[in-house]
Amino acid sequence: MIVLVALASVAGLFVTALLAVLVGRDRPAITYLACISFCLVLLAIAGATLIAPTSAAETLTLPLGIPWIGMHFAIDSLSAIFLLVVNLTAAITSVFAIGYSRHEHANARVLPFYPVFLAGMNLVVLAADAFGFLLAWEFMSLTSWALVLAQHREAENMRAAYIYFVMASLGTLTLLLTFGLLAGVDGSYTFEGMRAHHLSAMSAGLVLVLALAGTGSKAGLVPLHVWLPLAHPAAPSHVSALMSGVMTKVAVYGFIRIVFDLLGIHAWWWGIPVMVVGGATAFLGILSAVFQTDTKRLLAYSTVENIGIIFISLGLAMSFAGEDHPLYAGVALTAALLHVFNHAMFKSLLFCGAGSLLVATGTRSMEKLGGLIHRMPVTAFTALIGSAAISALPPLNGFASEWLLFQTILLSPSFSAWSLKLLAPSIGALLALTAAIAAACFVRYFGTIFLGRPRSAEAEQAHEVDRYSLVAMGMFAALCVISGVVPGLAADFVRPVVDLLLPNGAMAPQAAVPWLSFVPVAPDRSSYNGILLLIFVLSSASLMAVLVRKVASHRLRRSAAWDCGFPDPRPETQYTASSFAQPLRRVFGPLLFGAKEHVVIPSPGDLNPATFAVTIHDRIWDVIYQPISGLVNNIADKLNRFQFLTVRRYLSLVFGTLVLLLLILAIVSRS
Repeated sequence: MIVLVALASVAGLFVTALLAVLVGRDRPAITYLACISFCLVLLAIAGATLIAPTSAAETLTLPLGIPWIGMHFAIDSLSAIFLLVVNLTAAITSVFAIGYSRHEHANARVLPFYPVFLAGMNLVVLAADAFGFLLAWEFMSLTSWALVLAQHREAENMRAAYIYFVMASLGTLTLLLTFGLLAGVDGSYTFEGMRAHHLSAMSAGLVLVLALAGTGSKAGLVPLHVWLPLAHPAAPSHVSALMSGVMTKVAVYGFIRIVFDLLGIHAWWWGIPVMVVGGATAFLGILSAVFQTDTKRLLAYSTVENIGIIFISLGLAMSFAGEDHPLYAGVALTAALLHVFNHAMFKSLLFCGAGSLLVATGTRSMEKLGGLIHRMPVTAFTALIGSAAISALPPLNGFASEWLLFQTILLSPSFSAWSLKLLAPSIGALLALTAAIAAACFVRYFGTIFLGRPRSAEAEQAHEVDRYSLVAMGMFAALCVISGVVPGLAADFVRPVVDLLLPNGAMAPQAAVPWLSFVPVAPDRSSYNGILLLIFVLSSASLMAVLVRKVASHRLRRSAAWDCGFPDPRPETQYTASSFAQPLRRVFGPLLFGAKEHVVIPSPGDLNPATFAVTIHDRIWDVIYQPISGLVNNIADKLNRFQFLTVRRYLSLVFGTLVLLLLILAIVSRS
């Protein structure tokens, strides 16, 4: 019954898309209100499943899809946690969209696809067979591609959509091969049949690689991430929030479903490639982010970093499970699932904030902003919470999940394999460096945009955005605080998932721990109490404010403000986003990104201004994708001659191809 209600809600989203075609252009609020209603129903279903989990998932079969097989849908604990992430984020983002749509010029191209995009993500999570999964995956990909093309008159958006389409097609093809191997020669395309099918070690390893590539292309794993920093900024801001905060998590769901559930953990070394790819993704993602001056592109690269953090956790869980340490594997998997939820909250908050900045100023360039804390105080406050959360500062939610990941890394001496004993601490050191760069990145982000003086007339004339946008950002900010202060309660929500995927791996219930402390393994090993930390922060800040107000001298003293050695008060003399990133760019830029600085200083007496320019290349694009693109274009040019053949030559070509295929079939059947 619960699956039927969930599918009815998804069907309601499809009906909403039809409604949007009829009346949505003039009244976009109707479309978004309908989306909120259906998302809340799905959210309630997810919450009920997690609060009262059952031993067997309820399955519903519909007479659609493959003949005599149908399409299967089910809800278990793993489906439920991702249904919660998808629909909680989508409901709040739709509230933001009600206000944002008043300033969106492409509503007619956004509204019909937005509900179908939500429906596609939900169907991926609900699917219980390969056909339904891939069909929903394509719905999700194609509708998000259409949303990226909403502003199709901009050439950069067209390029972003093209690259996204190619990468999405590659990911779908890889997943098709993955499910083919899982189904085996018997063709058991249901997930239940795949669980019962036992693969050889070589086939299982190949499934792992294909699953990592297929889901990683959608999640944004390096080197398959090239589409993400192009497509996410091109989409409308509320769609960017969903693509970055939710769609990438649906890809994480696909990886967990395939590897942890359908395939099962076969060997301890499986976690090594996942950890290595996750570490490289996290480090390169945040380094790329710190060099950006476009607000949405910076946030998109930051998503790459956080996806890397999630996959590091998953790799640790796989290695611990392979070495038969179920509790430690459960801690790592809990860290991954908590970061899935936490990243969805603070990244959606930051993308909504970037949308508010775009509405208020008309620009995404950080170099043209500044001083907005006085003109947009509520947006600034919520952006501060989001920036602190994504920088993993306590007591916010980003700290809680990353702290749990570090606790898992500290358990690495329990590994028996020396490769894991050495790799896990190395990944931990890289993760610590990544966290430090992330903090620098978002100090730069918040300081450049909201502090200082306005750098343009648009920033000077900015004003606060509408109530719907402020309410949505306030809800995301509140969730960042709540899930950071009481992370133990959030961990209890994901316990059923750990029980399902890793028997005997779930942590002890955290609600029973005194003072709502978070104790992943044992109190004598490590614990974290967000409530006490929040009380300490608030009391310390209040005490300092009182001391400054009561004890400081009341004498009036007049003096020039400290000018940092720059007495010129013009906005051009203050730090820019590029100058803030210069030290990191000079350290890491030349090797990893081919960064070059071009400085032209006029000779004495020359009245022309000095110029400074920086060029940064994506080496992954230059080394991998550019040669492949050139090869494909060359092959296409050579094959182009086939469209000018005569009918006689076409028939000869078909006949020759048929003879060749028959020869291959005869050789294979004889061997």
